[in-house]
Amino acid sequence: MLEKIKTFASDVRSEFAKISWPTREELINSTNVVLVFSAAFAVFIGVFDLLITFVWDKFLFR
Repeated sequence: MLEKIKTFASDVRSEFAKISWPTREELINSTNVVLVFSAAFAVFIGVFDLLITFVWDKFLFR
């Protein structure tokens, strides 16, 4: 059992060494892209919701 745990830990260490970690600048740029996209999507959903609410109140239920 102990040998299996040692093998597992060794394999995990080996796999972590293969990972191509992003640089700080790449991470910041990716984070900015996600934040801008999320904000733009939130605005789009908000405007769409206001439009649907307006149409619903104005034309469907007078």
